[in-house]
Formats: sequence, C-alpha cells, structure tokens
Amino acid sequence: MHKIGIFFGTESGTTRLIAKKIARKINSRYEDQPAAKPININRVELDQLLAYDKLILGTPTYGEGKLPGKAAGNEEISWEEFLPQLKSIDLTGKQIALYGLGDQESYPDRFVDGMMRLHKPLQDAGAELIGGCAVEGFEFNHSKSVVDGRFVGLVLDQHLQHLLTEQRIDSWLDEILPLMLT
Repeated sequence: MHKIGIFFGTESGTTRLIAKKIARKINSRYEDQPAAKPININRVELDQLLAYDKLILGTPTYGEGKLPGKAAGNEEISWEEFLPQLKSIDLTGKQIALYGLGDQESYPDRFVDGMMRLHKPLQDAGAELIGGCAVEGFEFNHSKSVVDGRFVGLVLDQHLQHLLTEQRIDSWLDEILPLMLT
C-alpha cells in the first residue's frame, strides 16, 4: 500500500495538475512509490481518505477566501461539502501537509485564505499538520493562512509566479518527506 494519500479539490484543474506534479516528484525520489495517485475529493468516500496515516491535501482559494464547492459557485461538490464529514472524526495519528493555490495580485487581502479553511478543522480533529512555507517572495496584504509569520502549507501562485513552482515544491518536499517517510 502507498504510504501517502494525495487528495485535492479543484474546479479549473490547476490544483489537480499540482497534485500530479507532487506525486511524480515524490515517486521519482523513492523507488517503492510511496505516494498514491492523486484523487479529486469529489470522488472520495471518507473511509478512502482515512485509510492513510500520511496525507497531502490541496485546495485553491475562490473569490472571497472560499474553498471549492457549490457555495463558491462551482459546478461540482468539493472540499466545502466534504469537510463537514470530518467534524465527528478523530484524526489523531494522521500527519497532514497542505498546499494552496492563490492569486496575490487579484486577491491581496485574502491570499490563499482557503488553505486555512482546511487547516483549522483538521487541526481541531487532532491531526498533526506539517510543512509550512515562508511568506518571503510573495506580495500580499493579508492572509488567514499565515500563522507565526509562515504559511500553514505550501503556497503557489500559478498566475504570477509559475516559474517558481518547481523550486517551491522541491523545498517543501525536502521539509515534509523526512517526517512522513520515517
């Protein structure tokens, strides 16, 4: 069985492409391919997600800091509809790393706020959240996803800084993989 489950929410597909890139990078570093094929959260039952003790979860931020889902005007269900299932679940013993996509130019006052909307309920359920990211290199006014001067997960801006994506993913994986694969 794969050691790391990768799940994402998306409407446009960019978060899916990043999930695939992360899985390829993990599996190229390890011959036994510890990362499972990424799965859209709208195609998952809760027990599929809970089958993994190590998770990488990704989300974009829509509009006013929303997660993908019907409430954000998306056509399909996504994180917004999936998260309520976690309210009664104990995630103690689960190690989770988050990544979030945002647009610092169009949304400088709520840059990647959606990632915190994933972080908080996971943390409240007892999960160990790992893998932050420096705020340096981004230009924004405010983000709910910044705690103690760092983002709570990997942050990518595919609109303005797509040329930095590979380097940022590699640095983030250097931080989280030693923790996840021990």
